[in-house]
Amino acid sequence: MEKLILLERELIFLGLLDKAREIYSDLGHHSALSYIKSSYHLLSKVYHPDLNPGNEKKAKSFQQRLNRISELINCIDDEALIGLLKKGLVEEAHTKKKILVVEDEFGLQETFRDVFIMEGYDVRVALDGEEGHQTFLQFKPDLVFTDVIMPIMSGIELVKKIRRDNPKIKVIYISGFFGLKKVKHDLNEDVLKYGYPCLSKPFKISTMLELVEQYLTNQIG
Repeated sequence: MEKLILLERELIFLGLLDKAREIYSDLGHHSALSYIKSSYHLLSKVYHPDLNPGNEKKAKSFQQRLNRISELINCIDDEALIGLLKKGLVEEAHTKKKILVVEDEFGLQETFRDVFIMEGYDVRVALDGEEGHQTFLQFKPDLVFTDVIMPIMSGIELVKKIRRDNPKIKVIYISGFFGLKKVKHDLNEDVLKYGYPCLSKPFKISTMLELVEQYLTNQIG
């Protein structure tokens, strides 16, 4: 147990633990363990004294620390490492609100994800309504932040399916210009009936964050 605590501290120091937990959550324990072990080897090369002329003393000190980490990794079994990753996810689950972003435009999708993560939210992203529904079932978010017009399944159809599993789910629709009268009618109907907030593109990031915070803390809705 003491060795596991020491390793946890070292992985935090190296900045590896949070990323390993993110990988574990997205891809499973094989990928997360591979990340930890391969990152250690990469850092060993980067901080090798021979590759750092003028900074040999500092590099050697770091190299010694990496060697101790290697010893810890080698004497702790994979099951204990997985337990360490799981522990962090359980702790985060009690403190972080979870947001599912469903957006088919890659640039926007990345922007929304990065901004929400920087604000301290736990975030998952889906490219369309169908993927969004599958991700919703696994991730169980507090908020679905979804575009309206998407291939395969629209945001409105997605939310309709989600309500079968969670009738009280919080939803924010993102709408742009569209000429389909039926879609506009269905959106207005959904917003009016369920009280979902709606953001019209383009909108300010500050406006988006303020709306999300107020919605999740029940200041509106």
